[in-house]
Amino acid sequence: MAYWLVILGKLLALILLLSSFLQQQHHFANGEPQVPCFFIFGDSVSDNGNNNNLATTAKSNYQPYGIDFPKGATGRFTNGRNLLDFIAEQLGFLEDSIPPYANASVGSVEKVLKGVNYASGAAGILYESGRTRGDRIPMDKQLINHQNTVSRIINKLGNKNATQLLNKCIYSVAIGSNDYINNYFLPQFYRTSRIYTPSHYAEILLRKLSQQLRSLHMLKARKVVVYGLGLLGCIPYEVRLYGANVSGCVDKINEAVMLFDNGLKSLVSDLNNNLTNATFIFINSTGISLTSSPGSITISNAACCQVSEASAPQCILSGKTCSNRTQYAFWDEAHPSETAYSTTAARAYRALLRTDSYPFDIQRLAQL
Repeated sequence: MAYWLVILGKLLALILLLSSFLQQQHHFANGEPQVPCFFIFGDSVSDNGNNNNLATTAKSNYQPYGIDFPKGATGRFTNGRNLLDFIAEQLGFLEDSIPPYANASVGSVEKVLKGVNYASGAAGILYESGRTRGDRIPMDKQLINHQNTVSRIINKLGNKNATQLLNKCIYSVAIGSNDYINNYFLPQFYRTSRIYTPSHYAEILLRKLSQQLRSLHMLKARKVVVYGLGLLGCIPYEVRLYGANVSGCVDKINEAVMLFDNGLKSLVSDLNNNLTNATFIFINSTGISLTSSPGSITISNAACCQVSEASAPQCILSGKTCSNRTQYAFWDEAHPSETAYSTTAARAYRALLRTDSYPFDIQRLAQL
């Protein structure tokens, strides 16, 4: 009897797996996204134009940004598609179909039913992070903007239908870099590194982010992807400011960020255990970068575009660019190239190693 129960269990598991696969193929065959909508929160890694009309130095709506993007310089901080563009495409959304909130906050509600991008360059988990760059849209404000979007969807569809829709969407949260590079490691402008140890500061960030993710859950989010920060100490701009250790990076920055990333994975586990019908997943950006085949990338310690030696790490307006863009890991001195983003996105969507994501990858999340 026990033998047949085992066989039956395996058959049921196989049927479920096959059903999930066929459902995914149906979406692809019919040109439908795997989820009905995609909402994006974060900083310049995800920003697709929200900073364009802000009074800020954190802008990228000028050449040579977007040199490899069909629409040119739209406000993405890279030469082509950014990380979340690739994730959106993996999920089946048409290129550039998730509008920035700056363009979607007014007009027909139809434009927000497939999702909105709230991300803002220089934004942080903490409100004050990035303020030296000028205006930006911190995570708390992004959540307020999303609340406005949710209200519009409820007014259009009714609460029941809106809830069913929003529960099926995927929500991306990639934020925290500016809480380090534009806060903790800018001691000339911020006191945080003199007040808090790296461990204590990571706890403060995680406590605040936990509140923000719980707020997102209250706004009907049930499938949430959170991204680790990666090796911020290897960013060319930080190496220029602090000097490199034997590793070729700024070790103290990487060590501080690792405390946050480790805590973020634990936070994901806690949220999954304590929030109703919630599935949060963690993308191990550091692990992916350390174990990725370099492919065409051979230069990881310099920017592809011309930057100012005396100011921010961004490209100079209409400045020179390298001719071999696919060989560079970084587009400017702070942001990855389209090629680097493509590699990270591929493994975030479909994990190559078990350590790439926790408890599973974005592809599996979309199937739930």
